Amino acid sequence: MMNPDFQAGMAEATRLTQAGRLAEAASLIQRLLNGGPVAAGAEPAPTHAGPLIDLEPVSVSYGDAHTADPAPPPRPKARTPRGMPAGLSGNLADTLNQALGKGWTMPGKHGRTVPVPEGARFEELVFSNEAGSRSYKLYVPAKKPEGPLPLVLMLHGCTQSPDDFAIGTGMNKVAEEHGFLVAYPAQPQSANAQKCWNWFNPADQQRDGGEPSILAGIVKHLVREHGADPARVYVAGLSAGGAAAAVMGAAYPDLFAAVGVHSGLACGSARDIPSAFQAMRQGAKGKRAKGVPTIVFHGDRDSTVHPSNADAVLAQAGASAKGLASASEQGRSPAGQPFTRTLYRDGKGRVVHEHWTLHGAGHAWAGGDPAGSYTDKSGPDASRAMAAFFLSHRHKA
Repeated sequence: MMNPDFQAGMAEATRLTQAGRLAEAASLIQRLLNGGPVAAGAEPAPTHAGPLIDLEPVSVSYGDAHTADPAPPPRPKARTPRGMPAGLSGNLADTLNQALGKGWTMPGKHGRTVPVPEGARFEELVFSNEAGSRSYKLYVPAKKPEGPLPLVLMLHGCTQSPDDFAIGTGMNKVAEEHGFLVAYPAQPQSANAQKCWNWFNPADQQRDGGEPSILAGIVKHLVREHGADPARVYVAGLSAGGAAAAVMGAAYPDLFAAVGVHSGLACGSARDIPSAFQAMRQGAKGKRAKGVPTIVFHGDRDSTVHPSNADAVLAQAGASAKGLASASEQGRSPAGQPFTRTLYRDGKGRVVHEHWTLHGAGHAWAGGDPAGSYTDKSGPDASRAMAAFFLSHRHKA
């Protein structure tokens, strides 16, 4: 339930919108999400000391091909997004959509060309079923081990695109090193004005319906037609994509062997846009789900998605289950980013879950390439850590 301060703030945002002061209304909504009803305040970042745990990237030659940024795409007309409560439409709906999009990502770096090494492919495909259709990019590495290839489904954040997300995360490079497929579905503006996955909509939080049905359909198609290994299928995402990845793990525990959530929320933590704002600002618990091995990255200075959501994701995955032992270690990335890495092990000593708390970090993909949007190059390499975690898990035959 929303507190009075938040409700009063939304009422003021409505008044500003009706007065034509859209920029002020969007700014106020952002301050509300960040916990400040009137003015945003800055707090000093905490300092952490500890032994160094370096994650040195493996060098892969990709060349330097990219293009200049073209003019940004035209802004869509005002619309009522899915999940918008009754009575909020027109300019206010557009303002809320702006705030949601700005809350999730930094401005996208449109027009970058994804470098592809000789012998590899990065092709655009389309999948359709009764729930709808989505285009997606598929990376097929030049280095292919014998047998079926593992598959990682990568879900971008709001305003991002498959190309932007591929560049920013560098997951294609990791796929080339280890020999796995990577699929990047694209969320169109027709589904969400800011191209966010609709993680907050109940119709898109369930098995065999809405967006989960389409995303699962992409995976099943790649297993059937492109030789992906059904025992080694994984899903990861950032922000809205991270929340959607948690949804996929909860809805399809039989399909995904492991899940990666970066700066996201648990499945069922919201049921509409107002509760999504509340969950982003204060954190929220998710619904019960069958646990899937999960790795979580979250900055403890994230002012867009509250860091407590990381704990909710892990709780939903079963990190608090009996029989699991946890141990934490302090580390620092090669670029100086301090972090705490907590490992959850089962009775046989196998790592079932991982939690990376990035000290002093905000809302961005850790260790990402600044050529993509919403990345923090100073952090530990989230893509490499996720791939290592993923490949240590598989469904039993």
